[in-house]
Amino acid sequence: MTETMGWVLAGWVLAMLAGVPLYATMGLACFAFVFLAGINPAIVPQKIGQAANSFPLLAAPLFILMGNIMNAAGVTDRIFGFARVCVGWLRGGLCHANILASVIFAGMSGSAVADAGGVGTLEIKAMKDEGYDAETAAAITAASATIGPIIPPSLPMVIYGVSADVSIGGLSLAGVIPGLLMAGSLMAMVTVVARRRGLERSRFPGLREVWIAYRRAHWALMTPVILFGGMIGGIFTPTEAAAVAASYALVLGLFVYRDFRLRDLPELIVQTVNTTGVVLALVMTAAALGWCLSISRIPQTFGPMIVELIGNPLVFLLAVNVGLLLVGCFMEALAAMLILIPILTPAAAQFGIDPVHFGLIFVLNLMIGTVTPPVGVVLFVTAKIAGISFGAMSRAIVPWLLPLLAVLLATTLFPPLTTFLPHLLLGR
Repeated sequence: MTETMGWVLAGWVLAMLAGVPLYATMGLACFAFVFLAGINPAIVPQKIGQAANSFPLLAAPLFILMGNIMNAAGVTDRIFGFARVCVGWLRGGLCHANILASVIFAGMSGSAVADAGGVGTLEIKAMKDEGYDAETAAAITAASATIGPIIPPSLPMVIYGVSADVSIGGLSLAGVIPGLLMAGSLMAMVTVVARRRGLERSRFPGLREVWIAYRRAHWALMTPVILFGGMIGGIFTPTEAAAVAASYALVLGLFVYRDFRLRDLPELIVQTVNTTGVVLALVMTAAALGWCLSISRIPQTFGPMIVELIGNPLVFLLAVNVGLLLVGCFMEALAAMLILIPILTPAAAQFGIDPVHFGLIFVLNLMIGTVTPPVGVVLFVTAKIAGISFGAMSRAIVPWLLPLLAVLLATTLFPPLTTFLPHLLLGR
């Protein structure tokens, strides 16, 4: 069966290169395998249906809906206004505000694209209005958007947890420290660049203005507090947190800020369904393909080979980092995640690597991939918002990759950065 699967995978890669949609190539690869292996083809739709019957996967459409409502309800404007008052007076203030706003928004949306397309629109406009060049504004916005899927809640963490059978709560907590380190490293980079360019400081606005900005954004700022506190306190699971988040966003938009109209909800639901449909199609067909890989013993064959060839857990993690960074340059993050999880996680388990630690490294690599050319989806979004070419965007992002790669290396070398909070709060 292993040889049969090898030919099927070769045909699958050729189909992807030919431009066939990924979910279609995975589904066709499954049917080709069971046909060649003499297995009843009815098993494929059964496996696809089983993948959809997942309680944790319910979090995906709910988090997407919450992000859509937050953007439509003017919540992003209040968040950026608060961040600007807090750190906008520092040297390179709007750059710092950009990063802080992404940290706050990360506790709501869990998506790099939602961050870049939501609060990023305000950030880039404000920076351009204050004299920053469009390339710098777009690059900082794109780099800070990668924090969104690392700090909980996180849609990629949910997908990884479902696909790899790893605790979603543990993965969510594992992202807190690395996410804050990403923000800190980017702000340190801003400080260096601001001094080099001789940017001036602004005056501190005063505690009264900070208090006014906080009051204006108070209920929006409570979103991550409610979600994080609820998950840690055992009030609701990460999946249930998604339902709480979507409901809370709706209450904010309709009754608190009143910037959202009920007649706008059907359009947002349609947008959510469109996005969720793509995600679910990929997850379901990837689950079926993962089953085919499993019974063909591809993971069981390659896992020991990788362990024997590399022989050291740290070398394995460094090799995974390099491999995933290269994959992220050419493949969309979710697709890469679904394809590589069945192959790499068994090898990581044989090395004795903590599954939560490995999951965080896996996701962080692919999130950095969203801001690396030529396929970085966040680069496309920010380039469009900033009104610059993709080539200019690709050149501008290069220096801002260094802080992100530094955090990735630190996270790889020091597992407690990811495992401390899950062990402390969940006992795992």
